[in-house]
Order: sequence, then C-alpha cells, then structure tokens
Amino acid sequence: MGIAAAFAVPHPPLIIPEVGRGEEKGIQKTIDAYEEVGRRIAAIAPDTIVISSPHTVMYRDYNHISPGKGARGSFAQFGAPEARYEIAYDEEFTDEIDRLAQERHLSAGTSYEQDSSLDHATMIPVHFIEHHYKGAKYVRVGLSGLSPAAHYELGQAIQAAAEKLGRKCVFVASGDLSHKLKADGPYGYAKEGPEFDKEICDIFQTGDFLRLLTMDRGFADRAAECGLRSFQIMAGVLDGIPVSSELLSHEGPFGVGYGVAAFTPTSDKRDESRCFLEAYEEAHTEKMHERKEHEDPFVQLARRSLETYVKTGKRIVPDASLPAELTEPRAGCFVSLKEDGELRGCIGTIAPTRANLAEEICANAISAGTRDPRFSAVKESELPELVYSVDVLGDPEPIDSLSELDPRRFGVIVSTPDGRRGLLLPDLDGIDTPEEQVKIAARKGGINPKEEDVQLERFEVVRHS
Repeated sequence: MGIAAAFAVPHPPLIIPEVGRGEEKGIQKTIDAYEEVGRRIAAIAPDTIVISSPHTVMYRDYNHISPGKGARGSFAQFGAPEARYEIAYDEEFTDEIDRLAQERHLSAGTSYEQDSSLDHATMIPVHFIEHHYKGAKYVRVGLSGLSPAAHYELGQAIQAAAEKLGRKCVFVASGDLSHKLKADGPYGYAKEGPEFDKEICDIFQTGDFLRLLTMDRGFADRAAECGLRSFQIMAGVLDGIPVSSELLSHEGPFGVGYGVAAFTPTSDKRDESRCFLEAYEEAHTEKMHERKEHEDPFVQLARRSLETYVKTGKRIVPDASLPAELTEPRAGCFVSLKEDGELRGCIGTIAPTRANLAEEICANAISAGTRDPRFSAVKESELPELVYSVDVLGDPEPIDSLSELDPRRFGVIVSTPDGRRGLLLPDLDGIDTPEEQVKIAARKGGINPKEEDVQLERFEVVRHS
C-alpha cells in the first residue's frame, strides 16, 4: 500500500453544471479529462484521497491540514447554493501527517482552524471523483507562503503516512495555471501567462519535478497562477517513485489556464533519481550565493545593517569607505525584504530624514526587518534566506489624472489635506494598471480614492537588487 497515483487538476467553478448553466461547454476538454481522472480513481479504489487546495485556510508560515470528522460546503458564493457536497475525513491519516510534521519539524498541522467548510478548489475534484467512486475518505491540505522545500517535505510526510498506515492513497493537486492568458480575460494578459502554462505543461508531460521547485517565484507571480505550491506538494508525495507522466488536457479559452495531468507509479522499487529535494537545495544554495556575490553597495549595506542588528542588537555606523553615491546625497528610500519569493517586510521614507542616503538605508533596513506591522520580526535563522532590494526615490511631482501614471515606471503617492498619505512603489508583481496602483496606495493611507481633494503625486525610483 502507499501512493497509488497522483493527479493535477484545475478548479473553475463554472465546470459545475449548476454554476456554469451551459457555459461549461466552453471547456469541454477539461471536463472530459476530469471524467477520465474520476474513472482512473475508481479503477484504483483508494482508501484515502488527499487533496491539496489553494483556497482552504492559508497562512504565510504554516500549512494547515483540516481536522475533524468531515466537512461540507456549497457553491452558494457562485450563485448555486443547491450544489452541495459533504465528505468524511480520514482522521487517522490526518493525525499521522500531523504527528510526522511535528517529528520532522515541519511548519504544518491541524492547528489554527478558521473555517471548516469545504472550498471550491476541493469540491470540484470531489464532484468528478464521486461521479465515479464514493468509497474513499479524504484529507484536505492547505498551502502556505513557505518555501518549495517546505511544500515538498509535506508531500514526503503524506507519502510516509500512507505507507505507515497501509493505506492505498491517491493524491490530487488542485490548482489552476496562469490567470493572465488573454487581454479580454477577467485578469488581463501578461507575457508570463502563456510562458508559465507552457512550462507547467512540459513538466506534466516529462515528470521533471525539479523544475517545479526551482521555478522563479516572481515569474510565477507575474503569471498570476494558483497551483504551483499544490504541484510542489505533489512532487514530494511522489518522492522517489518512478512514474509515467501524462498531460491529459490543457486549455484556457476564458483567459485562465486549466491543466489536467496524471502520474502513475511504474514500479515498487525506489528511484533515487526522482528524489528532488537535495538537488533543489543545492540549486537554491548556489542561487543565493551567486545573488549575494553580485549585490551592489546599496544592497550590501542594507543586508549588513539588518544582519548586525538582528545578531547583536547594535546599529552600524556608515563610514567614509562607502561610495560617495551613498554618503553625499540625501534621499528617501524603501528597503524591501523577500523570503522564498514572498514579501517579508518593507519600510521606507518618502523624503530624507537622515544625514545621508547611507544612514537612510541602514535605518530603513532595520525597520523593514523588525518593525513592519504586517510581519513578526526577522529571526537570525531567516537571515541567509532574505533577498533585499533598495529603492531610492526621486522627487515627487503632482499629477492631475491616472493617465499620467505608468505602474512600471512611476510610483504613486495618494494624500489628503488632513495629512493621510499612502505610497506604492513602481514595478511590483501583480500591479498592472494605474487604477490598481492608486487603489492600493489609497488603502495603505486609509483613504477613499473617491474622496474630494485627494491629491496624486508620481515619482521615479532607482532600484537596487
């Protein structure tokens, strides 16, 4: 017993007849492939089906596993409350994953339940599975902002749980591909959209899961995908297992990519060439080393300032050995931190507050790591994984309309006469229109952009990363 198969599937709500009301015929290839998945699962007759979902409870630093005897849900939020689903959980399997997570020091488990109801990314696979087979119990696993390695290791724990309990288990990775395939789609177009779908489809055909782990997070964000971390867990579930890989279908007629793939074990013997974690960690270490080797003096200074403060509690004093471009000018700047491709802190100053730019960077680096109210303070263990960027702000200039903004070139400041002010930097992943840019900047300042007397300013930055 153990992992009998794995499948990657999408979750468009309109694929449910009560929601689609005929529109589902526009993705008939996906429906046909989904039915094939249902038939294959029925032929396997698994004891347990584990589904990873991007739309269940999600935390930045914890993979949540749904506890309890079971859950129910409906498509009421999509206008079809009559489409209802209920599943029973395999409590013993869930408890074993939780136990293994603690034993292996994984940030995952059954704590912090917020909403026990089934989400659509779980119910859609259940719909097609139970059209053909109703003999299994389920386990539902959420995603997180943790690293590819953390998701892969959770998959390894799922594999180990299936083997220990003697369960015949099928894993289903629920996740759409890019949401930016068409200009007239609901999320618009980005060139990374089709590129992402092409890459994932090739991985699904070849079974080269290392590419799931090493894919650039910024590239994936610009493609606006939601399935990559599900697929990374799936890679861990299939760790060391030789498989045949099949891309059953791919289409994106509505501007969102839907891919269906099947992975079937071909032997009971372990294949060490399909253990991808060590190869990923080597590649990641080399990438981080190379990045640090090529950091310019602005980024080096930010890194040195935060690392010194976290390790010793002391602030460094910039000295005359720094380049003149750091010690002579005064300017506002923002220091941003990312960990595993996710924002970990960002604090800055719109106008200079220190004697020179070097001191501005040092102070803002410490604030980004320890005083961003959205995050806990950076721990010493996180320091080697942080990626820094420093944005040096040019002078703001007033503008009269959104037509004078370009989110790739200009940042924006939204302010009101009573002193409220919100800022958003330029060239941020996922911010593609001036409307989005102003909306987010206004929200940061507690401003309704439709208020009277709202003032807009734009500015350019020099980004060091």
